[in-house]
Amino acid sequence: MHSNIYPFKTEPFAHQLKAWELSKDKESFALFMEMGTGKSKVILDTAAYLYDKGSIDTLLIIAPKGAYRNWHLNEIPTHLPDHIIYRYAIWSASPRKKEKMYLNDIVRAGDELRIVIMNVEAFSSSKGVKWATSFLNTSRAMMVIDESTTIKTPGANRTKAIIKLGRMAKYRRILTGEPVTRDPLDLYSQCDFLDEVHLGFSSFYSFRNRYAIMVNMNLGGRSFKKVTGFQRTDELNDILRGFSFRVKKDDCLDLPKKTYQYRHVDLTKEQEKAYQEMKDLCLTKADNELITVPNKLSMLSKLHQITCGHLIDNDGNSHYIKNNRISALLELTQEIDNKCIVWACYRADLRTIAEKLREQHGTDMVVEYWGDTDDKQRKENIEGFMKGKPRFFVANPATAGFGLNLQVANTVIYYSNSYNLEHRLQSEDRCHRIGQTKNVHYIDITTLGTVDNKIIKSLKAKKDIARQVMGDQWKEWLR
Repeated sequence: MHSNIYPFKTEPFAHQLKAWELSKDKESFALFMEMGTGKSKVILDTAAYLYDKGSIDTLLIIAPKGAYRNWHLNEIPTHLPDHIIYRYAIWSASPRKKEKMYLNDIVRAGDELRIVIMNVEAFSSSKGVKWATSFLNTSRAMMVIDESTTIKTPGANRTKAIIKLGRMAKYRRILTGEPVTRDPLDLYSQCDFLDEVHLGFSSFYSFRNRYAIMVNMNLGGRSFKKVTGFQRTDELNDILRGFSFRVKKDDCLDLPKKTYQYRHVDLTKEQEKAYQEMKDLCLTKADNELITVPNKLSMLSKLHQITCGHLIDNDGNSHYIKNNRISALLELTQEIDNKCIVWACYRADLRTIAEKLREQHGTDMVVEYWGDTDDKQRKENIEGFMKGKPRFFVANPATAGFGLNLQVANTVIYYSNSYNLEHRLQSEDRCHRIGQTKNVHYIDITTLGTVDNKIIKSLKAKKDIARQVMGDQWKEWLR
């Protein structure tokens, strides 16, 4: 027990305690902690400690679109120590009445710890930058960039705005996974946000000249330099050790065998409109017709499809609806260095997932296993995923959820879930089985206030959804 060190709300694992002790008094610090190792807790324990010391009165968290709600729904209630009195607000460019009230209250807050959570995309607009500038001017803040690869592009207006704002914060933190494995050049602006002295370079180009291998290229009469590889990565790693803590799940021997996380996504305006229209239609039918259980599940499936970004008509044709779910998935995969299984229950989703993952990570990094994959290809894809180069296994639990051994993966993303409890239980066990020597981290992409979120809650509670919708209580699923 570590209560004699600090009154933590939740007991830290050994690696979390080490990260906290190493970073808690540092003005700037990087937590290079693999997904599932609990870096959010380290941040909240640090904020509480600094608030208790009188060093800060504000915590400003900047997170990707799919992650920022997780902070106030899950991380803060779970980990922020009970003795900390706080107010929180979520910044929005077009706040609802309640959100606007929270924002106004937090600006006027007294002695409480003020916590503001902002979507990183807010800093692509002058409105978000202006509000954050005004707020930081009245604060002694710790500013945190969750999934800091979102500011990896030095020339982007968003990156430049956030780095400039960081100079106004008393304490700064960046959170991401393994920092150097893919493109070391991505580190420059992330570390510049912390403090430009850390890397020792005053410009991105001097940093690139030191660590990138470049060749002169000519194309269409234009000459330019192309990065062909990297050098002095050991030197760069040594520099990073001076202001960071690094840990992978393999190093965390006291982690539970299974850990779970939600990635919340909002409906787009197009989805909201389609969802409301479908819900009204379902409620009308529910009030006027005697509906069988299969028909109830069919109605709920229509709503579920909309949350996933498409709708299947009565002829079996799938119609795309603009959505935030696929971008949330792609953001997640940027934080993953190991092999990963992506489960989805609709053909339209499986096609889109495979296509977008190939665009982002490379054609040879993705294999599929679902209804459209023939037997010969299925065998080759399993073999490739288990022993070869592919990092992403895109599959349907109804097809691949039974009998396969996929324990080479220890990250599992549920893009969508079916109503079938056995599909969920069996698909979880594809990599959590004999031969798995690592912690397995499960991530559910979900939309609050919809059928989608109710499906996940029921599956987590191991409830049979078909039984739940047998009586009139199924109407509650529509509300």
